[in-house]
Amino acid sequence: MRGPHNIWRLIRTGATLERTGAMNVVLDAFDAPPTLRFIAHALGKPFMWLGYKGDPSVPPAPRALTALGPAYIKFGQVLSTRPDVVGDELAVQLRVLQDKLPPFSVEEAKAEVERELGQPVSDMFSEFSGPIAAASIAQVHKAKLKTTGEDVAVKILRPGIERAFSKDVDAFYFAARIVDIFAPGARRLRPMEVIEHFDGVVQGELDLRLESSSASEFAANTEKDEGFELPPIKWEYSARRVMTLGWADGVSMGDNDAIDGAGHDRQVLGERVLQLFLSHALRDGFFHADMHQGNLKVAPNGNIIAYDFGIMGHIDEYTRRVYAEILFGFIRKDYKRVAEVHFEAGYVPADKNVDEFARALRAVGEPIFGMNATNISMGRLLSYLFEVTERFGMETRTELILLQRTMVVVEGVARSLNPDINIWQVANPIVTSYIGKSIGPKAMLSDLAKTARVLGRFGPRLPGLVEAALIKQGNPEPPKRQTFWRWIVLTAIVSSGAGIGLWTAAQSLF
Repeated sequence: MRGPHNIWRLIRTGATLERTGAMNVVLDAFDAPPTLRFIAHALGKPFMWLGYKGDPSVPPAPRALTALGPAYIKFGQVLSTRPDVVGDELAVQLRVLQDKLPPFSVEEAKAEVERELGQPVSDMFSEFSGPIAAASIAQVHKAKLKTTGEDVAVKILRPGIERAFSKDVDAFYFAARIVDIFAPGARRLRPMEVIEHFDGVVQGELDLRLESSSASEFAANTEKDEGFELPPIKWEYSARRVMTLGWADGVSMGDNDAIDGAGHDRQVLGERVLQLFLSHALRDGFFHADMHQGNLKVAPNGNIIAYDFGIMGHIDEYTRRVYAEILFGFIRKDYKRVAEVHFEAGYVPADKNVDEFARALRAVGEPIFGMNATNISMGRLLSYLFEVTERFGMETRTELILLQRTMVVVEGVARSLNPDINIWQVANPIVTSYIGKSIGPKAMLSDLAKTARVLGRFGPRLPGLVEAALIKQGNPEPPKRQTFWRWIVLTAIVSSGAGIGLWTAAQSLF
């Protein structure tokens, strides 16, 4: 039974939030109703002496979360990607969270490696350093492969971290249920949904096989990207709690002096990092969602190296196409078309007024594109767009919030390298190229080709599928009208790129 543990953890959490001055900051960010405020203060103020002090040089919210431990640090980092939940101000504060924690010993690290990989460290590595980086979930060691002499980075989960996170996540769920029961007015904050999202992120990071898989997929997508490289995964030295990859030699993307000293062109690097991110998001729909300076290096040959693939973003092809057309509409300042796309995609409820929505979108676009070119921000444009669509009833789409947050981070990296960078000018070729491929005649031909391939595989089965759908509706002998609809459906499938998805939806016609 974890009930007593959950209650104790909530009391310690409330006490720490009160003691660090973070309680009201958090409650205000969530716009918490009076009932929830009362419960929160009741769990904190009487027990302030039990709370952790934290580092007074750090702002209250990140100070409290850092003091409470690894799960809270990670929770804060995840919330920093959800300004739709915590508001822009607190999201910005939480981005400064650093999950650097005291390392565990090299002896413990070697024991973990031997347990996971099933052989002595000395049989695999001729050298194995002490920890060179320690975070809330794992730490990294530099080693040398015994077979090839190649330098590698070995990432190892903290001993017992799964059990520790499980306890704290259980307490988070307990708190979410309390909010649902005792403060129904706060349900609009979607506490259970937020915790479920966090739980999913953490479970992914607690299995390094998933991170290895993400790195492998990312490498396959980007192998032809000029000026970009990823350290290769060493699968034979990787498992659930251990991940080994090639060592990334280079200077930190956050060290301009070192970049200049190595003779690299920061203007070129700034443009490249932005274009690479946009290519990955639009072309592949799979992007590095934690692309800050700490996860980027510049190789001696000038290539950008990315690492740490614990948080990756994914956008399906349909959503990419929708947002390409939305972005294209903003470029042309065709706000009516941007509004129509939202309605056609079902993002905005059909009972809203399209002309009123178009006027609201104009209020988003005109100030952005009226700025000095060096101040234009695609991240800001997406942020304002989400604010407007939310007012018109669009449900939050987590993957797009993650895209917007990462866009802001990448723009920050680009501007740190070149403060005068023209974000739109640099992004325009990538966006225009994608739009040309995803919207218009070329895209239609591509869709038809995909549909032909689908029909090649399933075409002979379509009459049977139609018949089965009719019989399911209690019509073993379809009348002529239904035969007519059969041909309409088949024609629609052939003339669009929806393929089997359209066929599944079309079954409702029968």
